[in-house]
Amino acid sequence: MLEGLSSKLQGIVSKMRGKARVTEQDIKDMMKEIRMALLEADVNYAVVKEFIAAMTDKCKGQEIFQSLTPGQQIVKIVHDSLVELLGSEQNKIHVSPSGFTVIILYGLQGAGKTTTAAKLARLLKSDGKKPMVTSVDVHRPAAALQLEVLARKVDVPSFILPEEKSAVKIAKKAVERAKYLLCDTLIVDTAGRTTMDEEMMNELKDIEKAINPTEKLLIVDAMIGQEAVSVALAFEKAIGLDGFIMTKLDGDARGGAALSIRKITGKPIKLICVGEKIEDIEDYYPDRMAGRILGMGDVLSLIEKAQSQFDEDQARNTMERLLRNTFNLEDMLSQFEQIQKMGSVKDMIGMIPGASGKVKEEDLDERIIDLNMAIIRSMTIKERRFPNILNATRRRRIAAGSGTTVQQVNQLIRQYEQSSQLMKRFSKMNKGKRRGGFPMSGFPF
Repeated sequence: MLEGLSSKLQGIVSKMRGKARVTEQDIKDMMKEIRMALLEADVNYAVVKEFIAAMTDKCKGQEIFQSLTPGQQIVKIVHDSLVELLGSEQNKIHVSPSGFTVIILYGLQGAGKTTTAAKLARLLKSDGKKPMVTSVDVHRPAAALQLEVLARKVDVPSFILPEEKSAVKIAKKAVERAKYLLCDTLIVDTAGRTTMDEEMMNELKDIEKAINPTEKLLIVDAMIGQEAVSVALAFEKAIGLDGFIMTKLDGDARGGAALSIRKITGKPIKLICVGEKIEDIEDYYPDRMAGRILGMGDVLSLIEKAQSQFDEDQARNTMERLLRNTFNLEDMLSQFEQIQKMGSVKDMIGMIPGASGKVKEEDLDERIIDLNMAIIRSMTIKERRFPNILNATRRRRIAAGSGTTVQQVNQLIRQYEQSSQLMKRFSKMNKGKRRGGFPMSGFPF
């Protein structure tokens, strides 16, 4: 997420952090570097100019707190200024007081509207809502069928009429159907075009008049750079918007639109999509985003991700097996599966304070979890439960079955044995906790 900008800003602030004395020249040099980093990240020039001017004034006029070194205070100013640029506070999706909320999604073709509609439905469902999705795209029938498939995947009702040529009629019938099913939220996926035209805008205006949406959200592709800001301004002028959902923030594009769009339009970013999986959607927190960009981590998002993906009963059973010293390769497979659900290892490391930038990208092999899972799945039930029977012949067979090498199988077994030895020590310490040993009750595995 904004990897290029993040690495540059982390380097800049780390040089300032340890300074016991900061001169005007230091501030001037830092601002020059930050300006270049933002412009290279495709942040709008006017936004950069205003941001740098405001931050320079804060750095020169700020009284240094006694508890902080001047360098640390400068870092705090950079962080606070970045939070302000990104939006200052979280803006949640508005819920209609009537009890029935209509969310309409706009965007150009290819921005990810249809997938985002399903992601949003899944997120709302996990928050206790009862959503329904519908497609009013009468120009691309495949979009409606795609939404129907995705809706089944996230187990929410959908309403499509592929043969109907009137988007307004589909929208009206979708509202009726959602109310009939006692759904409290309707998500409307609209048609997208490669370019904005009068016909498209008129159709969207007619749909809006017909269903009176609670929220009008624009899906913004972070990979199209400054064009995203132009698109946002055009939609805001023609239709009026309540906010944005940023997609493809996991891509390798510069992503400066995320920093520009809120400042220029005055409308908040409400959600961000950070991957292709259906669960890769998050609430947008400006302070957490600033922390990630500056390498300060985002522990709260990491905890929330873990809570949403981990099976609590399964984790408790694994913990009990660890304490009884009966942890085996089946338990290890379960751990790998739950970690994999949390998404990219690289993204998770970026959420750990101080870890971003310290771990080299070449040292992170995302395939290692898949390989280890393949190795364990190539074992028999007996081999998983009693790894001590894995002799050379069995290991060769497992390597051949999993498409790996014997060395990789041996490496996994060594990893398991090291974990087991560590768990034995903790288990013994736990038994002795009444005699002053280490308490295991909160030990997280």
